[in-house]
Amino acid sequence: MTAINPHPPLRVSEEVAAALAAGRPVVALESSLISQGLPAPHNLETAAAAEAAVREAGAVPATTAVDAGGLVVGASPELLARLAQPGSGVSKAGAGDLGVLLAGGRLASTTVSATMRIAWMAGIPVFATGGIGGVHRGAATSFDVSSDIDELAVTPVGVLCSGAKSILDLPATLEVLETRRVPVIGMGVDEMPAFYAAGSGLALRHRVDGPAEAAAAMAAHLGLPGAGGLLLVQPPPPEVALPASDVERWVAEALVAAERAGVRGGAVTPFVLSHVAAASDGRALRANVGLIVHNAHTAGLVAVEWVARQVAGGS
Repeated sequence: MTAINPHPPLRVSEEVAAALAAGRPVVALESSLISQGLPAPHNLETAAAAEAAVREAGAVPATTAVDAGGLVVGASPELLARLAQPGSGVSKAGAGDLGVLLAGGRLASTTVSATMRIAWMAGIPVFATGGIGGVHRGAATSFDVSSDIDELAVTPVGVLCSGAKSILDLPATLEVLETRRVPVIGMGVDEMPAFYAAGSGLALRHRVDGPAEAAAAMAAHLGLPGAGGLLLVQPPPPEVALPASDVERWVAEALVAAERAGVRGGAVTPFVLSHVAAASDGRALRANVGLIVHNAHTAGLVAVEWVARQVAGGS
């Protein structure tokens, strides 16, 4: 039997490696928003803005990717540019795709599940994204449920986001997260955000007020034996948030269009997001960009508080 490799193929940038070695705050960032989530030039601009927001909060950004047989932690500007190039055929990696992509030496962006796995391997406890995947509408017959949920259930990383993407079945997603023992904690809110919209009407069981309380909740949860991840959720900034009724109408129209076009599986999300961006006259795109950058900044503040707790000997 072949022995398991005890040294995973991490390729950590000098800046991120130095920060981790010195015990300074680091925030992991995904790259699927660059390759599949946002159109050019907004994709690369948003990636840069998210990294800048993490730095502004006092932490070091670590954008992840897969490239040439390695798991990249802290993508260089050159790699970010390659990921952002339209029509370059960049693969989209979930956690289950990482091994095959590594073996093939492929270039791939990382989704929520893959970024969580890489962050955990690198020793980064905080990860910021826009919205997680979850239970798709019609999953009772399609069984279409994102691997993000299973990754959250087993990988001990704190994920800061604006809830699940609006195209999903949000009540079912929240229910499955509860079933999989993933705490969903409102950052200053008592209601689950709905990605583009501030609220979903779904009450949350837990709330923290501020980065220090969030770091304390993370430390307590991740310190439990066998703990998986947890979800810290905050709404998009008020200046870009959209009315929930408008978002629901656009999503419904987009799903009908996707069905007619025969769009299936992982292609549904980018199709629907593109449709919604057009139907909203660009307001959805502005909301998407705004919440990504906002979440990156808040995650940086949480990471700073996390390190302060470690230094002070908190658990």
